[in-house]
Amino acid sequence: MINVLVVDDDAMVAELNRCYVEQVAGFRCCGTASTLQQAKDRLAHGHPAVDLVLLDVYMQQENGLNLLPELRSGERSIDVIIISSAADAATIKSSLDYGVVDYLIKPFQFSRFEEALKGWRHKKRLMDNQPFYQQADVDLLIHGNTLTADEQTRLPKGLTQQTLRTLCQWIDQHPDSEFSTDELAADVSISRVSCRKYLIWLAQMNILFTSIHYGTTGRPVYRYRLQPEFHPLLLQYCQ
Repeated sequence: MINVLVVDDDAMVAELNRCYVEQVAGFRCCGTASTLQQAKDRLAHGHPAVDLVLLDVYMQQENGLNLLPELRSGERSIDVIIISSAADAATIKSSLDYGVVDYLIKPFQFSRFEEALKGWRHKKRLMDNQPFYQQADVDLLIHGNTLTADEQTRLPKGLTQQTLRTLCQWIDQHPDSEFSTDELAADVSISRVSCRKYLIWLAQMNILFTSIHYGTTGRPVYRYRLQPEFHPLLLQYCQ
């Protein structure tokens, strides 16, 4: 479970954001803070440890951005998503300079809020679990998922809907399994090279999570598993 601290001096807004957090599977609000000092105390001494901070900028006599230098200088890396009505270029630039992972301008739709949390989680998994990366992984870490809805449904040249459907149906039937290209290719009776192309594309769509394992020969083996939050998208390709 990912622990989120909400830092906002407006009690109603803090409660709304807390409720939003609780609606995203895998996340929970572990506390709220109405001042920067409360936030610092919670981050330093609270339990459980905070993984992600949702931070407001305009807080009575305080500027939420003043919390960012302390977070960056600490031993433990804690990521921040700014949620604020501040839309001026200087504030946004300063936030990005301190490495905030996303910036939501009030008011916003819940779908955008959910996208921010899930996007952060996916990037964190890539950062925490892989010693080496494919180009698609690096592109996602740096640029995020910039594909349009049309691009998400359009298959790259050389891939067919029929084969994709077969692979996705197999994955749907094994939602908790971790598998390699060779294992999946053997089960659905297609070539390893062809299977690999589909798995790379499904990983780019965030449907599959990729991890790298090293055997006795030192050759890396890519293994995949379904990301539960993207199961509904997988089902679209099973039709």
